[in-house]
Amino acid sequence: MWLSAKVPRDAAFVARVTSIQDLYTRRLADDEMVLCLDENTNLQPRGRLSPTLAAGIDQPVRLEHEYKRSGSLNLLAAFDTRKGQVYGYLAERKRQVELIAFLNQLDAQISASVRQIHVVLDNVRMHTGKQIQEWLSRHPRFVWHHPPVHCSWMNQVEQWFGILKRQRLRIVDFASKADLRERIELFIAQWNERAHPFRWTAKSFEKILAKCEKEKPAEQPFALVA
Repeated sequence: MWLSAKVPRDAAFVARVTSIQDLYTRRLADDEMVLCLDENTNLQPRGRLSPTLAAGIDQPVRLEHEYKRSGSLNLLAAFDTRKGQVYGYLAERKRQVELIAFLNQLDAQISASVRQIHVVLDNVRMHTGKQIQEWLSRHPRFVWHHPPVHCSWMNQVEQWFGILKRQRLRIVDFASKADLRERIELFIAQWNERAHPFRWTAKSFEKILAKCEKEKPAEQPFALVA
């Protein structure tokens, strides 16, 4: 809460939270979908100087602490809140141009019968810059929705990033960026074979709003203690 002292938990905050809640919980029309989009940045291969040894009986995985640097990748991903399907795009850099490339990919992959694509994403410049605004003006079926500041927990793709990290990136030892790219793309393909949505309800948001109200700081100046 103290990180967002300049963003009060007031009626405007509640309205933005409630709008995201509506996107996640209401029944969508047949021509609507909701995507949660964000980036998982600075994914490094970190090839180890000595081979990683597999776990055995009474023996954990043994991982060399020294590694060679081989650059990094950025994963742009979008999570379908109703089907659980994940769309991914790996890039060397993280700019508006890479986001537009990913959006073009989404536009091509998602059926034209879906006439409104609600996209939940944070309010950073990469998501709101001039190039993005121009792209959105040419693709009106994409509609941006921004949660309040310091509310990344509202973006469901963050949950999926956690699964990716636990199941594929907990031990980081890849021969190269190409190897890392292949492994991530394979994980996305395997996930989509058994894709499932995350269960969000109105109660999830009510608990958070109640917590915010409980922890709301008193409206008085801070006192300095000598």
